[in-house]
Amino acid sequence: MAKPKSKTQSNTIALNKKAKHDYLIEDRFEAGIALEGWEVKSLRAGRAQLKESYVIVRHGEIFLFGAHFSPLASASTHIQPDPTRTRKLLLHRAQINKLIGAVERRGYTLVPLALYWKHGHVKLEIALARGKKAHDKRAALKERDWQREQRRMLKNK
Repeated sequence: MAKPKSKTQSNTIALNKKAKHDYLIEDRFEAGIALEGWEVKSLRAGRAQLKESYVIVRHGEIFLFGAHFSPLASASTHIQPDPTRTRKLLLHRAQINKLIGAVERRGYTLVPLALYWKHGHVKLEIALARGKKAHDKRAALKERDWQREQRRMLKNK
């Protein structure tokens, strides 16, 4: 019998915090991901990183490129784990067509945001995004600092 998860336990495996700083997020999608057995084991141990990864479109399919899943030391000896292999993302055809159209025609970028567990399956949250200019990034930092300062002033009153 499965043990119920506590509310404090997070289902998040990995986050791409830099994505929100570098891109304006327009739309979000939830995609399944095709994994090998050793990859699932390493994800259960929380050994994944999305920092340098991105999503590419190739031959009408969508792939996660550059994500690093560290193999466990106890991985099987008859396989050669490749930590940064390209992994296929699983989406409905209509979603794939929408994403391909946005990327090719309107100049959007596909960015991975988060890797998490949902009902025992690994899901990847990807975003349709536009790159921010340097002045946009500075304005966002300034706005965040101002919000923080406002909270401090209200708290001290």
